[in-house]
Amino acid sequence: MIRIVLAEDQKLLLGAIGALLDLDDDIEVVGRAGSGDEARELIESQSPDLVISDIEMPGMTGLELAEWLAQAQPGTRMLILTTFARPGYLRRALEAGVGGYLLKETPADKLADAVRRVHRGERVIAPELALTAFDARDPLTERERQVLRLAGEGISNAAIGRRLHLAEGTVRNYLSEAIGKLNADNRIEAFRIARDQGWL
Repeated sequence: MIRIVLAEDQKLLLGAIGALLDLDDDIEVVGRAGSGDEARELIESQSPDLVISDIEMPGMTGLELAEWLAQAQPGTRMLILTTFARPGYLRRALEAGVGGYLLKETPADKLADAVRRVHRGERVIAPELALTAFDARDPLTERERQVLRLAGEGISNAAIGRRLHLAEGTVRNYLSEAIGKLNADNRIEAFRIARDQGWL
């Protein structure tokens, strides 16, 4: 039996995916989470064989969850199920050790098959994405990414500094570096470029 935790912030989709997977005799959904933080708690309490997660969720993102999982429970495999066909997301997922990366339009039988293959240690990537994984190199550091993500939400430099425990001048420096690396005119354009590439 392959024990699974699902993480998806759209409740209807979370229920549908869980119901579809529960139809397979060798797959059991042992937990359903509406955010990355909830998923982390479920993983710690349930110790599943595999986690299926979306990328963009409240709190901890699917990519951050994958990075945490690789460190905290390396025996638990992970499959990303998302609407985002962005090379930057795929590249970061692979670097975090994710075993599968599929789009939400994947048919149910192919998803169940992917679960079994990832559980066996194989890597499963949506064919339409496989060739794009390393097309675009992410120029941002992790700290630049954090600062830019918050700036894109309209948060002031001072508030970003408080949230990340940085001086306001340091926040300005990180934003300036990110804007320069992305050849953007301002922080909003830099955020848009990075988001569209899947680097956030």
